[in-house]
Amino acid sequence: MENRIKELRQEKGISQEQMAEMLGVSRQTIISIEKGRYNPSLPLAIRIARCFDTNVEEVFQLEE
Repeated sequence: MENRIKELRQEKGISQEQMAEMLGVSRQTIISIEKGRYNPSLPLAIRIARCFDTNVEEVFQLEE
């Protein structure tokens, strides 16, 4: 699964640490998700999308 977290996070001026605090996860979790090494749970994916005022499909895309 691909994601646009890093791009969207940088557009909003949010650091990895700030995003981790907002979501209640570790900075390492944000790094792993951004690099595609970890796919978040559905509840976490929804919380991530809400951080960017968008929907899950705008943040995460299935690789084809």
